[in-house]
This record gives sequence, structure tokens and C-alpha cells, in this order.
Amino acid sequence: MKRPVTVPRQESLMYPIVKNPFVHNLQFSTLDIVRIVFMSVTIAPVRLVSLAVLFMLAWLLAAISLANRTPEEKKKPLEGWRNSLRPLVVFVSRCVFFVGGFHWLTVKGEQHTAKEAPIIALAPHSSYFDALAIVYLNLSTVVAKKETSLAPVIGTLIEYTQPVLVKREDPNSRTNTVKEIHRRAHSEGKWPQIIIFPEGTCTNRSCLINFKPGAFYPGTAVQPVCIRYPNHFDTITWTWEGPGAFALLWYTLCQFHTKCEIEFLPVYTPSEEEKKDASLFAANVRAKMAEALGVPVTDHSYDDCRLMQKAAKLKLPKTVGLVEFMKLNKKLGLKFDAAKELLDKYFDIAKNSDGNITYEEFAKYLRLPKSDALEEVFSLYDRDGSGTIDFREYVIGLSLVSSPENTEDTIKFAFQLFDEDNKGYITKPELRNILHNAFNMDGLDSEALFDEVDVKEDGKICFEEFSQYAMKKPEYAKLFKTYHDAKTNGHQKQE
Repeated sequence: MKRPVTVPRQESLMYPIVKNPFVHNLQFSTLDIVRIVFMSVTIAPVRLVSLAVLFMLAWLLAAISLANRTPEEKKKPLEGWRNSLRPLVVFVSRCVFFVGGFHWLTVKGEQHTAKEAPIIALAPHSSYFDALAIVYLNLSTVVAKKETSLAPVIGTLIEYTQPVLVKREDPNSRTNTVKEIHRRAHSEGKWPQIIIFPEGTCTNRSCLINFKPGAFYPGTAVQPVCIRYPNHFDTITWTWEGPGAFALLWYTLCQFHTKCEIEFLPVYTPSEEEKKDASLFAANVRAKMAEALGVPVTDHSYDDCRLMQKAAKLKLPKTVGLVEFMKLNKKLGLKFDAAKELLDKYFDIAKNSDGNITYEEFAKYLRLPKSDALEEVFSLYDRDGSGTIDFREYVIGLSLVSSPENTEDTIKFAFQLFDEDNKGYITKPELRNILHNAFNMDGLDSEALFDEVDVKEDGKICFEEFSQYAMKKPEYAKLFKTYHDAKTNGHQKQE
């Protein structure tokens, strides 16, 4: 089917050439399988028991340090005998990783003090094994989900860092988190450095996704820190699609050794413009880190993960929800709740197994037969000319093509197109006549559409009913405008 190109594509809204950052496909060679089997019955069980013992020891030391603190003490950095246990807690925590096979830790660059750089931005975030970097950083303050602090054993160790806790779904919690980060960052080095993973979720390290602005609101100097795992067999990456947490732990314990590299980049001091614009500050720090890592940047974010999970609940492929949400938010003003609603609407159309909308499904959804006007509107959505519409293209099409056409004036124009005698309502024969002329729709289909629009079931469609239906399916406004323009141009040519 030939697709007419009717509007120029906006390069800023096209996909980047990067793979899905939220999937990890672990490929096993024969040698890998043999090694895992051998280690599973020899070294790995010993390592696991040793880890448990060391974890409990680290927990005990941390619990002693935190015991019986007063409310006033909780608001201050650990000091006195409580903080004197820190070297021992850090040493035992480091032993946890050493026993787990992390024998080769390479450190590049120089770590600056809390007074010089109150905040450390650590990326890419790809695994719970990234805790090794936190241990190396002397178990300094972390920003973590509130739920993690409630977990047994690990929760106490997180609490030992005197974390800044955030509840993702609570907007008030986010505001309070920013305030607390600001307070500690401006303490002139009295508080330990704050370690933040600005990506906010785990990726496969193929790119740097959007940095959340929380680390950059205080407007203080930030030291970017890159973390790498230069291993041939990647048992580290724990993301939204791939091996589970325990499977990766076991595979890692079954390696003879695991390499990790931490690189301290020069301290980044924000300009006056960056101090006023946390998003700009975050983007510029991310660019520096991406350059050091040799990876691209994308506008994927945690919201993409949430859309992926929603797609999975709708029995669509998870990748359907992968839309680089932050780019659509910046370019189109799309809010997350609106994106979720559009995904529900998209599901009503895309019924095939790969989660894309075909031309036939598009026509069926609109209850219209194939026509030149419908094909032209479909091509406006199909931005890459693939013959199908994915969710991202659908969102862009509605925002740039259909919704702008669905103004009150356009809806009035379309209503008048049907209401031939200006009666103030549309009859079933009038609807059937226009739909047959415009789209070659047969009588049965047009009657079914009439019944769907005629909410009052009084045998006629008033403007209110017509408008409500048109707002639900903005594609119609564009279709009728296309039909009217084609008809008008045809008359002009005849004249």
C-alpha cells in the first residue's frame, strides 16, 4: 500500500538509534554453563553462607551504632562512638563483596570532600551490586526509596547511611526530599556527601537515560562518578526485563571473579544559569558522564518503566510503553496520567500480537472502510513509513495531527457538513449519505455508528452528542477536514 507523505517528520521526535535500556538478555555459552554447574556444587554455596554471616555482622554493628538515638540525634550526622564504628562497618561490608567474588576493584580519579562537592552523582545505575560503590564511598548518605529502609537487615544498613528517603508516588514526599537534600548540601561539609543515582531506575548501561533534577536543585557543586563492570559475562545487570535478583546473585557467585571500576570525574560547578535551572544542570552533568562512558543519552525515564508495566498488564508487549516519555513531555506537554489513558485507548485498537496498529485495525476502530482520506490520516501517524503505528507514533499523531484539528470550530464545521438543512440535528439518512460519499461506507456500518453516537436514543444526533463523540475520537475531525479539502480542491479544478 502506497503511503503519501503529507507532513514533514520532526527529527526531534524520532527514535534514537539505541537499544531498549530496560532489558537484559543473558546469553550462556557452553563454557558458562559448565562453569556455573561446577561452581554451584563447590564454591558458590560456601560464598553464600559466608555472605550471610558477614551480612549479619555488618547489620549487628550498624544496629549497635544506631541504637537508642534521640530524635535530636537523628537530625544530625552520626558522631562520637557511633561514628567511630564506621570504619569497621565499611570493612565488613567490603568483605561481603570480596567474598562474593569482587576481587578486582579499579578506582580512577580523585574523590573530593563533602565541602568541595556535597553531592555525588553516580551513574549508570544498573544493579543492586552498585552498592559496592556506596561501600567504597564510606557508606555515605544515600537517597533511597522509603520501602528499602523497611527491609530486614539491608534496611538497617541503609539507615546507617542516614539516608534521604523518598516515596515515589507521593508528591509531598518528593518536595520534602528536595528540601532535605538542599539542607544537607548547604551544611558546609558538616553532613557526609549525598550519593544519588540520578537516573532513578536501573538500566542495562547501554545509554544514560534522563537524569532526575533532585540532585541538582540545591545548585551546589556535584562530583560525577561513573561505574563500570568490564566483565565478559554480564551477571550484574538487573533491570525491568531479564533475569531476576536471586538468579543474578547466584550467577555472580558462580564466577571466579567479578570486575568493577569506579571513576571519579572532575567536580562540576554549576553556572548561574544552571543554578536557576536544575534540568539544564542535570542535562549538562549527564552529557559529561556520557562522554566519559562513551555511551549515548536518551530521554527514557522511570515513567517509561511504569508505562511498560501497564502495557504488560494490558497483555501487550512491554516495549509498547517504551516511548522516551521525557521527550514527549518536553515537546508535547504530555503528562503521565494522560499517557496512561492513551495507552488504554491504544489497546482498544491494537489487537495483534506485536502491539502495533495496522491500517486495517485503524479502519476497523473508526468503523470506516479503506479510503484515500483514511489512508492519508493513517500516514500522518505512521511517522517511519513502516505500515504500522506504534504507541509512540500514536501519541505524537494525536498531539500534532488529530487533537489540534479537533477544535470547536472544526467540530461545528463537521456537524454542519452532515446537517444539510440546518435543523440542529443529524438524521440517520444524512449520516449514511455523507459517510457513503466520503468513505464508501455501507448502510449497516453507518447505522451502527449512528446508534453509537445517538446516546439519547431518540433517532437523531444533536450537536452535544456529536461533539462528545468527536472529542473521544479526534481522528474523525481530521478525516472530515481532509475529505472537505479534497472535495473543495476538486471543485476548484473543475472550475
